[in-house]
Amino acid sequence: MLARSDELFSWPISGLIATVKKIKEKPDEIKRVIKAGIKANRYIRQNREGTIQFMMEWMKIDKEMATATYESSWKIYNEDGSVPEDGLRLIIEETKRPSRLTVKSHSTR
Repeated sequence: MLARSDELFSWPISGLIATVKKIKEKPDEIKRVIKAGIKANRYIRQNREGTIQFMMEWMKIDKEMATATYESSWKIYNEDGSVPEDGLRLIIEETKRPSRLTVKSHSTR
């Protein structure tokens, strides 16, 4: 292994999206979801064995694979749920890049 991605840059692994309507109509629900995410991140960081057991059951993998997965990923879950600024800037820059995909049209004959 040459390097792990978390050693090179901070890239947010997940996020929460809500419409303005949802935020206005159900702010308590939004707060509960955010709190649950922070609680889950803390659990992952503080409870290695419990998280490995969960990974084994959820991913249907053996303990060796779950342990390796945990060891390579636990650092990406921060305890306060924030997004590192450098990671957010990286996402913004990637989003601004023009797409490299090309679309071919197919005729329906």
